[in-house]
Amino acid sequence: MGDDSAERTGYRRSAGSPRGEARRRELLARVTDDLAVNGLVDFSLRRAARAAGTTHKVLLYHFAGAEDLLAQAVFALRERRIGNALAAMAGGAQQRTLAGRVRVAWQTLRDEEAGLRRVLDQAVGLTMYDPERYADLGRGSTRQYLNLLVSFCPEPWPEPRKREVAELVLATLRGFVVHRLTSDDPGGADAGFAALERALEREEAAGD
Repeated sequence: MGDDSAERTGYRRSAGSPRGEARRRELLARVTDDLAVNGLVDFSLRRAARAAGTTHKVLLYHFAGAEDLLAQAVFALRERRIGNALAAMAGGAQQRTLAGRVRVAWQTLRDEEAGLRRVLDQAVGLTMYDPERYADLGRGSTRQYLNLLVSFCPEPWPEPRKREVAELVLATLRGFVVHRLTSDDPGGADAGFAALERALEREEAAGD
C-alpha cells in the first residue's frame, strides 16, 4: 500500500449522522468493488478515491485513513464470502450436520470468484508480511470465520467444545487454501478435506 501520509493531516471525520453514514456506506461499497477486481497491490487513498469517484480528502472525512478504509473493505469482502456460503447451504437436508455445513463452506470457498479469492488471500499475505502493521486484518478474519464455524456446531454442545472444533476446522481449511495455491496436485486438498469430513462425522457421532 502507498500514500499513507494523508492520514496524518487531521481532516475532520464524519460524526455519524444518517446522511453521513449513508454516504460512508456508498463510498465503502465502491472501494470494496474495486478491491474485488484489482486486488490490494498499490492500494492507496488516491486509488480508492478514483474508484469511489471522489477525492482522498472526502474519504478522510468518512474514514480514519487508508488502513481503516482497507480493513473495512476487506471485512465487507469476507462478509460477502460468508454470505455466499450461507446462501449455498440454505434449505439443504445435508446441511443439518456439522460435516455437511463445513462441506458446503469448503465447496463455496473452493469455487468462488477468482477476484474475491485473490484479494482475501492477499489480505492474509499482508498480515504475514507485516504482522505488526496488519495484525487487525488477520485477527478480523479469524473472528469472522470462527463466529460462522461455531454456529455450524450442534446446539447442545458446550461453548468450549464448539470453539475447539471451530478452531480446528478454520486452521485446516486455511491450510487447504495454501495447499491449493502451492501444490502441483490439484486433488490433494479435496482428499485432505475428505479426511476432515470423516473426523467431523465421528466428532458429532460421539455426542456430548
